[in-house]
Amino acid sequence: MAQWQNIVGKPVDAAGFDDHVRQLCDWKWQPQFITLHNSAIPSLSQRPDGFTAQHIANLASYYQRLGWRAGPHLFIDDRQIWLFSPLTSPGRHSPSWNRVAVGVEMLGDYAREDFTSGRGAKVRALTISALTTLSRRLGLRADSLRLHKEDPATSHDCPGKNVDKAAIIADVARAMAI
Repeated sequence: MAQWQNIVGKPVDAAGFDDHVRQLCDWKWQPQFITLHNSAIPSLSQRPDGFTAQHIANLASYYQRLGWRAGPHLFIDDRQIWLFSPLTSPGRHSPSWNRVAVGVEMLGDYAREDFTSGRGAKVRALTISALTTLSRRLGLRADSLRLHKEDPATSHDCPGKNVDKAAIIADVARAMAI
């Protein structure tokens, strides 16, 4: 089995995430873009209180059983941003892009659940905040964002039809200009 990275496993709000990223200095890689994912299972309705520390621990165990040495860098629900795989090293989240992209996983099934109202809108807002922080820190343009389904080595419709890439890029670009 591959050597497992330490999982951060810490929830932070948007300001806490900004502080965390600002303090990181030992980057062992230079991500070229950010890849956006959704969990699908669990959906928002299956996690009415978002992720918990136990859910994050279960995800770490699941990825270890798969033989992965890491997972996505972040898990975002409607309340917080969970730091998962260290941002300073490559994670595992997309077949073609693990070594070149930060992986951001959003709670929800956006093939079925709404991404612009209710809890989905809260996930979206925290995601926009996290993408903005990461893009600024890494010197990435907002339009470098990629969706998991754009990876040529995947067949997943991730992050779902209700996630409008152009709208996310526009919101991140607007936030970066402030």
